[in-house]
Amino acid sequence: MKVLTVRQLQAFLAAIAGDYDVRVPVRLPDGTRMLARPAEGPLDIGPLPRKPVEVFFPQQGLVFTAEAAGDIRPPALAAKPLFVLGFTAADLAGLAFTDRFFAAGLPDDLYGNRRQTAAIVGIAGSCGAEGNRLPVAGGNCDLELIVDNGAYGVAAYTETGRALAARMRGEERENFPEGSATDSTAPVTEIRRMLQRASDLLLADRVPEAFWTEMADYCIACTACNLVCPTCTCFGVEDRCWPERTERSRMWDSCQLDGFMREASGHNPLGSEALRTRRRIHHKLAADVVRWGQLGCVACGRCDTACPTGIGMFAVAKEIVARYAEKK
Repeated sequence: MKVLTVRQLQAFLAAIAGDYDVRVPVRLPDGTRMLARPAEGPLDIGPLPRKPVEVFFPQQGLVFTAEAAGDIRPPALAAKPLFVLGFTAADLAGLAFTDRFFAAGLPDDLYGNRRQTAAIVGIAGSCGAEGNRLPVAGGNCDLELIVDNGAYGVAAYTETGRALAARMRGEERENFPEGSATDSTAPVTEIRRMLQRASDLLLADRVPEAFWTEMADYCIACTACNLVCPTCTCFGVEDRCWPERTERSRMWDSCQLDGFMREASGHNPLGSEALRTRRRIHHKLAADVVRWGQLGCVACGRCDTACPTGIGMFAVAKEIVARYAEKK
C-alpha cells in the first residue's frame, strides 16, 4: 500500500488544484471542522459535522434564470470537476443513497452535473473523535485514505482513483494497518442491528400513535436533524424577481416544519407535531425500506449529536426497540 506523510498529501492536493476544485476538511479559527478549499484553513482530516453531500446538493442553489425577453438559462457549469475528501464509510453510504434518489425517474441535472465528474475520497482509520478508529468503506468512492499515526494509506477502487493515486508521492509499505479493528466496526454493527429491529417493528405496525405524541413533546422544530442528515433530500423553491430577470432557487426543506406539506387549500396532512415526528422516523426506517429496499438512515449519528432535546434517530429507535420488541 502506498503511504503518504501529511506534507506529501498537502503537496498532492496543491498539484491537482489545476485540474480539480478541491474540497477538504479544514479547521476554522473557532475550532470548527468543515468542508472547504485548502486555502480556507489548515487540513484537519476527520468526520464532518455537516453532511458532505451538500457539495452536490447545496443548501441553496440556482435552478434557472428567466430573462425579461423570455430566455431561460440554467446555471453555468463549473469550470473544473470537484475533488472531495472527507467522506466516512457512513457518509459514502449516504452519498450512494442520494445518488440513487436523484437518478430515479427523470434524473436531476443540477445534482448530476456536479456529481458525475467528481472524484470522491473517503477517510478511515484513526481519525475519528478522540482518535477512535473509523471503519474502512472498501468502496463507494474513488480513493480511501486510511489514517494511522499521522500517516495516510491509500486504497484506490476505480480508474479515477488509480490515476489520482499514481500522482501521489509516497512510499510502499506491506504492513500498513487497514483500520479494520474490531473496536471500529462492532459499535456500528450493533447500531445498525438496533435500527433494523426498530424498522421491523414500524413495518409491522407495532408502534402506537401515543408514542409519537410523546416524542413530539420533545421536538422544538429546530430542523437540525434534517440539516445534518446525509440522506435528506427534500427541498422547496423560491423566486426572486427584478425588472430584467427572475431567479429560481431551491433550498433544503424540513419535514419538522408546520408548512412542509400544507396545501393551497389550507389542509395539512402533517398538521400536528406528532405526525411530523412520526414521518421523520418512519420515512428513514420504514418508507425507504419499502421504496428503495434499504434503510434511509446510514448510522452516521449526526442527528443524535445535533438534536438539543435528545430525539435523534438512534435515541428514538432505541426507545422503540426497548418498548415494543418482544421480550425473550
